Amino acid sequence: MTLAARFRLLTALRWLPTGLVIPVMALLPLQRGMSVAEMGAALAVQGIVVLCLELPMGALADTWGRRPLFVASAVLALASYGVFAVAATPLLLALAAALSGVFRALDSGALNAWFVDEIHSTLPPERRADAVTRGLGGASGAVGVSIAGGSLLSAGLVAWSPGGPGTALVFPFLAASGLVIAQIVATALLMHEPRRRAAGAVHAAQAVRDGVRLLAGSRVLRALIAVEIFWGFGMVAFETYMPVRLAELLGDRDLAAAILGPVVAAAWGVAALGAAAVPAAVRRWGLVRISVALRLAQGAFVIAMGLAWGPVGLLAGFLATYAVHMAAGVAYEALLHQEVDSAHRATVLSLASMAMQPAGSIGTVVLGLIAAGASTGAALVVGGIVIALAAPLFLVRARPGTAEGPRRPAGPF
Repeated sequence: MTLAARFRLLTALRWLPTGLVIPVMALLPLQRGMSVAEMGAALAVQGIVVLCLELPMGALADTWGRRPLFVASAVLALASYGVFAVAATPLLLALAAALSGVFRALDSGALNAWFVDEIHSTLPPERRADAVTRGLGGASGAVGVSIAGGSLLSAGLVAWSPGGPGTALVFPFLAASGLVIAQIVATALLMHEPRRRAAGAVHAAQAVRDGVRLLAGSRVLRALIAVEIFWGFGMVAFETYMPVRLAELLGDRDLAAAILGPVVAAAWGVAALGAAAVPAAVRRWGLVRISVALRLAQGAFVIAMGLAWGPVGLLAGFLATYAVHMAAGVAYEALLHQEVDSAHRATVLSLASMAMQPAGSIGTVVLGLIAAGASTGAALVVGGIVIALAAPLFLVRARPGTAEGPRRPAGPF
């Protein structure tokens, strides 16, 4: 099996469980009697945990290896889905979110860093950039297809509901747990990397310091990390509060969950097509122009979702949002990889995620308050505006006379 095929398969297995739980993540706590504000506060714990662990975990991936961290993340995902399935109080929901935060911190960047490292070790420099962009585009397509498939399966499980209406939203979490086990097995068989020298806490701490030095020394890298702050805040609008808005418009949470399954599947299918188109678009217009255009478009589509008067308009805006969602992610990560070398790749990816996750937690709380105090439509509009505000950050350039780009920070290693 080729490197690209292994990367796509492992990516698909990583995200298929996510597709199962996306349609019901916000609806299950509400069905169990929690308020929108309680749910938002509990889910915000995930971002706080990621903020504390993201950078150390990225450093461990750079010093200990990508595969051990990727396997460990799957084990924590298994625990998280199990707690989500039984969480009937805000405290238990917060525990499930905390476990999710740990697994996301472990997972962040490990698989992609492994793929880019393999590309750099097997291809000459002049072929690497295109291979990385194509590989990331293909993997993003795999994410779209797997989340689409998972969402369809989620809808089927909710509709089947052998345990009755009160348990219908639980089954996707149980199915996701089974798929995580398959991910662990596949990782052990397919994700190979050179043996790394033994590394302790001192090496990991040094990797953290090196990542911070890289960030401090590059205007471009700082701007790219800042993009994640705006994006993390704004994504909460269509990931968490769009299902709540749909349930409000329909007046039935189970019906909303059943509809969201195929809709989310269609959205991620469209997203896969958008991601697949990125390499050709980049060759024609360049990464920066594409990145600016995609963020502006996504912000506009989320605002349109908030202004929609009925479920049809809301769902149309949702599909349009996802048409550019993964494409924006591919372009963004390709720009980020241009700023780092192999020794710090996972660390810098973790820096980006570290910025995004706490911003998502803040967005969950703030948009939750807006949804409770005004309306979920208003929360969607605010989220879209914040996403669009990230676009100018892609225009930041290195100061004249500096040589920003992939480089090693000053100091010993």
